[in-house]
Amino acid sequence: MKEFTIGKNDAGQRLDRWLAKTLPLLPAPLAQKYIRLKRVKVNGKGSKRDVRLTAGDVLQLYINDEFFETPTPENAFLSLYQPKLNILYEDAHIMLLDKRPGMVVHPDESERVNTLLTHIQAYLYQKKEWSPYWENSFAPALCNRIDRNTGGIVIAAKTAEGLRVMNQKIRDRELEKYYLCVVHGTMSPRSGRLENFLLKDEGKKQVSVHSRPVPGGKTAVTLYRTLAVNGGLSLVECELITGRTHQIRAQFAAAGHPLLGDGKYGRQQQDKAYGRRGQALYSYKLSFHFTTDAGPLNGLNGRTWQVDTVDFAQTYFPAFSLPRPQG
Repeated sequence: MKEFTIGKNDAGQRLDRWLAKTLPLLPAPLAQKYIRLKRVKVNGKGSKRDVRLTAGDVLQLYINDEFFETPTPENAFLSLYQPKLNILYEDAHIMLLDKRPGMVVHPDESERVNTLLTHIQAYLYQKKEWSPYWENSFAPALCNRIDRNTGGIVIAAKTAEGLRVMNQKIRDRELEKYYLCVVHGTMSPRSGRLENFLLKDEGKKQVSVHSRPVPGGKTAVTLYRTLAVNGGLSLVECELITGRTHQIRAQFAAAGHPLLGDGKYGRQQQDKAYGRRGQALYSYKLSFHFTTDAGPLNGLNGRTWQVDTVDFAQTYFPAFSLPRPQG
């Protein structure tokens, strides 16, 4: 319990507004709940949220200590009262989540609160499965990442052991990652392999594609097959053999078939005719094929997860339906 005495500068404020100013990490719906439960007392008694405070009032707050902290990127999850996650699978060690386009996966200079990782932290904190205030607490971590404007399956680790094993399986390429994308034109051949070298420009946050090795360049390999063609566009499934920055976007652009809606590598003039903003790219399917022991993650072996819908597939290829995974 913490106690506050209202001074003349705070006199006249409503109780709920004073609480919001004093505890910026406390979500408004939770603050209202605490007032209703009389965990916020004014002069020793429960009160209503719209009561006006007067100088000399003594407030007693029966609220967890963490909500009294100064807001930082590390505790931003506290301000999320209702975390929004599309959970495809969860066990004691791992979560598979369908990230919506437009959401960043990690906090950065553009967004601190509304990120996939922050929502995961809020979700696990509210389930009492994780807290940064526990001794030697492991922080939930992402095992893979997806661009802000790309949607799809992201793997999150709830435990240090889960993170260690999954990262090893990713390094050993014991996972199969499949993307759907829409490209301009028709690929020739309709199925094949894109293999070249990508060089990242950190300043421009962009990669260039090279047919031969270049200093600093990394090999990039993508298998693809065309699933449908309609109205000058093709729906293509891609399997990532390597996982480089902007790999699919840059490789298809270099092949003369940029992704629909791709503002960095695409054809913006042509995109206008289709009314698409943001690259038509979705990490829609993930399969686990472990060749060595996976310890606590052995239950994932031989299984496949797939998202239910991909918006651009429905929009531009209404006659096409996603095949259901076999695993």
